[in-house]
Amino acid sequence: MKKTVFNLTFVLVAFITLSTCKSEKKQDTEQPNILFIMSDDHTSQAWGIYGGILKDYVQNHNIQRLANEGITLNNAFCTNSICVPSRASILTGQYSNKNGVYTLSDALNPDNQNIAKLLNNNGYQTAIIGKWHLKKEPAGFDYYNILHDQGRYWDPILRTAENFHKPSEEWDVHKGFSTDVITQLSIDWLNQRNNKKPFMLMTHFKATHEPFDFPERYNHLYKDIEIPEPASLFDFSPETTGRSFEGQKLENLSWRYEQASNDPDKWWCKYPGLPFYTNDMDSISARKATYQKFVKDFMRSGAAIDDNIGKLLDYLEASNLAENTVVIYTADQGYFLGEHGFFDKRLIYDESLRMPFVIRYPKEVPEGKRIDDIILNIDFPALFADYAGVEKPEAIQGRSFRENLKGNTPSDWRKSAYYRYWTNHANRPGHFGIRNKRYKLAFFYGHSLDMTGSSKESTTPAWEFYDLEKDPHENHNAYNDASYSDIIKEMKIELKKQRQIFDDTDLKYAELQEIFSNYWD
Repeated sequence: MKKTVFNLTFVLVAFITLSTCKSEKKQDTEQPNILFIMSDDHTSQAWGIYGGILKDYVQNHNIQRLANEGITLNNAFCTNSICVPSRASILTGQYSNKNGVYTLSDALNPDNQNIAKLLNNNGYQTAIIGKWHLKKEPAGFDYYNILHDQGRYWDPILRTAENFHKPSEEWDVHKGFSTDVITQLSIDWLNQRNNKKPFMLMTHFKATHEPFDFPERYNHLYKDIEIPEPASLFDFSPETTGRSFEGQKLENLSWRYEQASNDPDKWWCKYPGLPFYTNDMDSISARKATYQKFVKDFMRSGAAIDDNIGKLLDYLEASNLAENTVVIYTADQGYFLGEHGFFDKRLIYDESLRMPFVIRYPKEVPEGKRIDDIILNIDFPALFADYAGVEKPEAIQGRSFRENLKGNTPSDWRKSAYYRYWTNHANRPGHFGIRNKRYKLAFFYGHSLDMTGSSKESTTPAWEFYDLEKDPHENHNAYNDASYSDIIKEMKIELKKQRQIFDDTDLKYAELQEIFSNYWD
């Protein structure tokens, strides 16, 4: 009798063990869901988790929650710091010269390979909700509900497959503030999706793009509070730092506020808190006042993003999806918040170049860590393919950084980031360059080539070099400092190498080849 009981017990234990092993194996190979949340221009200075003068002022409870439960990338960079090209690179894993999206005026060809198509063909249900901005109809998504063009903050107009090709009066108007609306539409889709398939959902906010609007619940946030100013706020001219161009000054934003105050119905966007004038102020007072309005509005807009990240995270928890969902929050590029006296983006300087990025995946990503590896936006789709267990297509120029996130950085991981901004204007010339962990070298070639949306005005080509250890805010162009001559020579060699790797050599532009022969050495 005892022997029979023992045998039955042994069989039962063995069965449970085998069943557990089979269950664990299935769990290990299960394709994770991917929730990719991206805002527009929500620069790292306004996240709080990257330090800086705003860290004690920004509302970032849920961004901090993600950082605490996952990994923060310290050195994630875009490859072309402007909305349309950056979004195209995130989808295709390619530089602008490969995917054909160079400037704001360009469109992503629906025939191009993209990560949504790849995952959709490998068992994923895919959706994009919110800002698209790539002109032509989205391809590769089972469902899309996208803002028309840039979109508006209040009562946003969204387009679906059912009305995309219909007259504008048949597009859908959703009452409310856009960040709240986009989040609710995302949750609605999650509720009705096919739950037998893994999903990739891209939730893209318009915020914090100009005009930096915010919901009424934040009307009084920062009231009667003076926000600290960046040290370089009163940088009024290129001579201050030795840079080679003027840049987009805060005075231009003051002028926009003034135009919108004078005739709000004719201005292209609706700024909150108007009228606003600086006409009777001296240059210092005017810049101070413009900065205070601008940065407060920007952080209020960011606070609404943080609220809505929390709603999405709470939904995943309540639906028992959190454990098997990769959650990413990032921005399509950085943005100047008064540094160098600038606003806007486009430049290779770090405020514009850096993409803030946090990722949580409880099964695999350790909690509360940061990594310094150089990650590019062309790497994002390679990472998604890796998580999905799908082989990365050769067309993707980036690499998966999944092992980096686990603390196993490959020995041949890149040591520098190659960057190129193609749109040319005199105050922000066309340029390319590289950044490694300590140094940055950029060549402002200043020609429009055949780029849409560029000025026909050319500028004198110029080099800039920054020692990011000694000069982290890039306030001194050290290109002509003899003590760096050997380092600059080495970086020029690396720059040529990077341009060859990504097939960005400008051989079809005779004017650039002549400039290179005259200015490279």
